[in-house]
Amino acid sequence: MIRNLVRGIGISALLLSSTSLFAQYRRDAPPPDAQGNYEGNANSVNAGGNWTEYSGEDRMTAAKKVRFELPANDAPNSDDQAKVILYCTNGKLKLADFRPDMRLARPDWPGFWGQPQMRVSVRVDNAHSNHSWNWINGHFLAMDKGTARELIGARLFRVEFQTPRGPQIAEFSPGGLDLKSVAQACDLKPKKP
Repeated sequence: MIRNLVRGIGISALLLSSTSLFAQYRRDAPPPDAQGNYEGNANSVNAGGNWTEYSGEDRMTAAKKVRFELPANDAPNSDDQAKVILYCTNGKLKLADFRPDMRLARPDWPGFWGQPQMRVSVRVDNAHSNHSWNWINGHFLAMDKGTARELIGARLFRVEFQTPRGPQIAEFSPGGLDLKSVAQACDLKPKKP
């Protein structure tokens, strides 16, 4: 009898923890930023071209946070479109990520420290390259700083990534970005591929 009671308590605890975990990572919930915070769209301004700049301050540390977002060309003014987002804190780039508008395939490459990565093909204007970007919970891919520098100075940016249905391509038009604003907020300057 005590054994059945302990087993019942264990199963209940397992169900409760899995339910709360599922509630934290619903697909319709917005994914967190680099620090795990959910930021709203307050304080947004056009940063040039198709870019939008969001700024704010961390309520606990008073750190200045700036986020630059570039939507993909495929579904303008829609929440269901790929994005490239640059997260900057206190004048330094903290994370550059690629958020597809669809579910990512499983990671296909182990990183140096064993972190899951996905191999992607990138086109910056007329240059092509392959990269291994960190795969974050199937929600987004963390880009390397070199690709972020190439992106901000480009006219055309394409990413080929893997989904459960096969390879997909997201196309962006990053031209027109206010490079002085990015340099001030992220200490990031463009680089030719």
